[in-house]
Amino acid sequence: MSSAVLQNDRFLRALRREPVDRTPVWLMRQAGRYLPEYRASRKAAGSFLAMAKTPELACEVTLQPLARFDLDAAILFSDILTIPDAMGLELYFVEGEGPKFRNPVRDAASIARLGVPDMETELRYVMDAVRVIRRELGGRVPLIGFSGSPWTLACYMVEGGGSKDFARIKAMALNDPKALHALLSVNTDAVIAYLAAQRAAGAQALQVFDTWGGVLSPAMYREFSLPYLTRIAQELQRGEGEERTPLILFGKGNAAYLDELSRSGAEGLGCDWLIELGDAARRTQGRVALQGNLDPTTLYGSPDAIRVQVRHALDSYRDGNGGSRDGHIFNLGHGMSPDMNPDHVGVLVDEVHAYSAR
Repeated sequence: MSSAVLQNDRFLRALRREPVDRTPVWLMRQAGRYLPEYRASRKAAGSFLAMAKTPELACEVTLQPLARFDLDAAILFSDILTIPDAMGLELYFVEGEGPKFRNPVRDAASIARLGVPDMETELRYVMDAVRVIRRELGGRVPLIGFSGSPWTLACYMVEGGGSKDFARIKAMALNDPKALHALLSVNTDAVIAYLAAQRAAGAQALQVFDTWGGVLSPAMYREFSLPYLTRIAQELQRGEGEERTPLILFGKGNAAYLDELSRSGAEGLGCDWLIELGDAARRTQGRVALQGNLDPTTLYGSPDAIRVQVRHALDSYRDGNGGSRDGHIFNLGHGMSPDMNPDHVGVLVDEVHAYSAR
């Protein structure tokens, strides 16, 4: 782990809800296919998985957006499905279809065979990537580590890949909830161990992506997602005071649960674009920092249109937070798409800093 002094701590200060000179900004999928340099790296590597499983290449693409944009954090280049891959489900990617598993789990017997992977053997490539990135960052900005949520991992593990209706896992929830809870329990144990290992390797903040929490009915969300997110927030050892490693819980479609999530023990909550940030701030009442929440498709707009929407999001948070911009990290409400214009990303980042400057 690098011991370099952190030169830009806006992101971590915002997560502690401390005053900052301007609102920090990073973007989900900031290292991705919209960057020509990323596409070149991927072509040279041969595949996404080859990049993700080679620490030096993961470092290379993690740092690419920082060379272009004045971002306030780096995020580890990896995938949310590393844990089930290490459990033996065998992750692979199909062009145009996304991730798939050769060995999905669809019954209690296959779930019972799952165990928490060893983080320094099966998942050593992730921890090595964290160590290399920390060293190469040299204290420029903090590094974010991450994991998929127990529910979101379970969706892919049961469905065998992406899904339009999540019929298989919802049927399991209805017909064999005991089996699904067993799967969510082992996933939670694995996520806690995974995030703890990333922290030990040098990650300075951690994020859990509950990408598919929003596909659940409220009753199902409160049974199959919320308790496991809360267990992560409460059981993941993160240190104390300014040395504490903050945890952000991000979920698409989580607006109805912000009050409950804000009491989970996490330091930050990520919001999608279907709620005004001011409303989110009023609901959470300063218990957590908030991250988000620009609609990613805003980046298809003109530079002037992007600036207008950035200002609206910043003003909305301030107005809902008693006139203060503290405790806000600017981000998108989800990740960027491959056909987005890098120049528009630069407009967004620069406008966040310029408009929020004290």
